[in-house]
Amino acid sequence: MVKSEEPAGGVTQDASGADPRPGSADELLTLEELTARVGLTVRTVRFYTSRGLVPPPIRRGRSGYYSAVHLARIELVLELQSHGFTLSAIERYVAGIPDDATPEDIALARTMLAPWQSDLPVEMDRDQLEQKAGRALSAEDVATLQALGVLRIRGASYLVASNQLAIGIRLLELGFPREVAAAAAAVYQEHGEQMAKELYEVINDKLAPLYDDASTSAHFREIMERLKPLSVGGLVSAYESAVARAARTPRRR
Repeated sequence: MVKSEEPAGGVTQDASGADPRPGSADELLTLEELTARVGLTVRTVRFYTSRGLVPPPIRRGRSGYYSAVHLARIELVLELQSHGFTLSAIERYVAGIPDDATPEDIALARTMLAPWQSDLPVEMDRDQLEQKAGRALSAEDVATLQALGVLRIRGASYLVASNQLAIGIRLLELGFPREVAAAAAAVYQEHGEQMAKELYEVINDKLAPLYDDASTSAHFREIMERLKPLSVGGLVSAYESAVARAARTPRRR
C-alpha cells in the first residue's frame, strides 16, 4: 500500500470511448485478472483509481476491463512506492504524465526513476519558487527552466525538480539560451521514445519468450528490476561519452 493513507471506498467511472491500448492483440483483463497480475487486492486497485493514479476501467456493457495502460500505471505506482515516496508525492508525479501516454511511455518513466533519485517534483507557487531560486525570475527565465525540464507549469503553480533547480539557475546566470534548451528537449523526447520502443521490443521478443509466463513470473520480474539500474547506467555512460567526443570535435563554421 501507499504509505500514510488507507483506501477509501473504491470508485470506478465509465471510460467509454477510451483507447484500451492493449498489450497484445486486444488483450483486456478483468479486475480479478489484473489483481492477480500485479499482486494487489481489489480494494487497493479501486483506491488507486479513486485517487486518479490509475484510469477508470474500460466499460464493455456492465463489465469493466483493464488494458496495458492500466497495468503500466499500476507498475509505475508500485515503483514509486519502492523508492519510499508518499501518496502525495506519487500523485504529483503521476499528474505530470499525459493522459494519452502509451505503455512504452510509462515504462520509460519507470526506467528513468534511478535508484539514486532522491526526490520527486515539489509543487510551489511563484513566491516559493523565487525564494527557492534565490532570485526574481522573469517570464523568459521560467520558460527556459521549463525547457530545461527543471519545472512544469500546472495551473497557477509549478512542479519543480528541486534537486535540479540550482543547476538551472546557474545556467540562467551563464546566459544559457531558451531556444537551445528547447532544441535539446526535443532531442531527448525523440530519442527517449525511440529508445523505449526498441528496449520494449528487445525484452518482448528476446527475453520474455525464455520464460513460461513472463507476465506473472516473479523470477522474470526480478530480472527486470535488476536490469533497470544497469540500463540507466549504460544510457548515462553512452551519453557522457558522446558529449565528450562532441566537445573534442572542432566546431563547424
